[in-house]
Amino acid sequence: MYPIERQNKILEILAEEKIAKINLLSTRLGVSMETIRRDIHVLAQQGLITKFYGGIKLAGEASIRETSLSVRMSENRSHKEEIGLLCADLIEERDTVFIDSGTTTLHIAKHLKKFKHITVVTNSIPVLLELLDTDLNVIIIGGKLRQSENSITSLNFLFNFDRLNITKAFICTSGVSIESGLSDYNMEEVQTRQQIIQRAKTIFAVTDHTKFEKDVAVKVCGLEDIDGIVTDGQILPALAAKYRTKGVEIYIAEKSEVSFFD
Repeated sequence: MYPIERQNKILEILAEEKIAKINLLSTRLGVSMETIRRDIHVLAQQGLITKFYGGIKLAGEASIRETSLSVRMSENRSHKEEIGLLCADLIEERDTVFIDSGTTTLHIAKHLKKFKHITVVTNSIPVLLELLDTDLNVIIIGGKLRQSENSITSLNFLFNFDRLNITKAFICTSGVSIESGLSDYNMEEVQTRQQIIQRAKTIFAVTDHTKFEKDVAVKVCGLEDIDGIVTDGQILPALAAKYRTKGVEIYIAEKSEVSFFD
C-alpha cells in the first residue's frame, strides 16, 4: 500500500470512528508505528487531523465524506449539462484538453463530438467511454483504478506527466472558497489534479453553485492558480461579484446562454 493510500484509509477510519489510537492504526493497516507516525505528520501538516496524546482526530469541521458517484450523477443534472455545454464552447480546434473525472466534467465530453482536431487527456473512465465512437485523439492517464469514482489516479512515478502539453484543463472540485481555493476529498485524485495544474496553460475549475463557500478535506490549489470558474446560473450575483473582486473570472452557464463576470 502506497503512503497516500494509507493516509486516505486513516481519514476514512476517522470519519467512521471520530478518533483513532496510533497503536491500533498500526495493527489495522499492518505497518510499523513509525510508518503511522510519518503518515500522521503528513496529514497534520495538511491541516486534516489534530494530534493528542496517543491518538488523532479530525481537525475542525471539514467534510471528508464524499457522496457516492451514483447519487451525484443525478444531482443538479440540468445545471451540469449547461456547464458542460459552456465548457465545450471554450474549447477550440487543435487544443489539447484535460477532462477531469467527475459528474460535471462528464457532460463536457458529451459535447466534444463536434470537434475534428482536438486531443483529449483524461483520467475518467466514463469520459473515455463517451468518446469511444469518435475519431478524436484520446490519451488515458495510466495508474491505479479507483472503482468508487470510475477514475484512474496516478502518481508521477506511475505516469510521466512531464510529456503532457495541455492547452486547457477542466478540473472538478467538491469545494471552492476565497480563503482556501479548490478542495476535494481524495488525496490521490488531488495529486493527479495538481500535476495537471502545473502543466496546463489555461485552467478552469468546473463546479455547480452548491460547491461555493465550501471547504472539504484536501486542498487542490489556491484561486490564484486557476484562470476561471465555470458554474451554473444559480450562483448568487453577490457571490459572483465577491469572487470577481478577488480577480477570479466567473463563467456562468444559464440555459445555453453565457454570462461573464471578470
